[in-house]
Amino acid sequence: MFSLELRDGARLGPLEVHHAEEFAAHLDRAREHIRPWVGAAFVTDDVDGARATLRRYAERRAADGARLYGIWRAGVLVGGVMFTAFDADAGSCEVGCWLEPAAEGHGLVTGACRALLEWAFTTRGLHRAEWHCRADNDRSAAAAKRLGMTLEGVRREAWPYDGVRHDAQLWAVLATEWRDRDR
Repeated sequence: MFSLELRDGARLGPLEVHHAEEFAAHLDRAREHIRPWVGAAFVTDDVDGARATLRRYAERRAADGARLYGIWRAGVLVGGVMFTAFDADAGSCEVGCWLEPAAEGHGLVTGACRALLEWAFTTRGLHRAEWHCRADNDRSAAAAKRLGMTLEGVRREAWPYDGVRHDAQLWAVLATEWRDRDR
């Protein structure tokens, strides 16, 4: 397994089916914090659900699609990043993230997403990367900005959660912008 150092001893690596128990324990710590901001199918309630989520991403990765990576800090899974969509033929992907509260504010999402975007643009030759978030998710929008993404628009009432429909933002960065950015 590969592992990429992020900062302050935190590491990024594939989140795989054999991590199901660890992933379930992490979700126990993060569930209520992330539930409003991520897809309902992602936030499982037990080890079997965690295993099913990890298996779903493993199958997508095997088909050269979506991918899931964990962020470990001091050996504990504290969050992760993902390609929620990955289409090499179309030259596009969507990046997403989540963290438990104790891991926020340390630059982990920014560093991990930079690694994913660098790989997508440089190694895989993709043309466009997107970031979708609820319009009231200020932390997510700030991460998109730090990654050099441009707010392209708002999809009105496109994000259902708990019986309420929320606006969703669409951010994106193009390969040319990624290469030309100030590092």
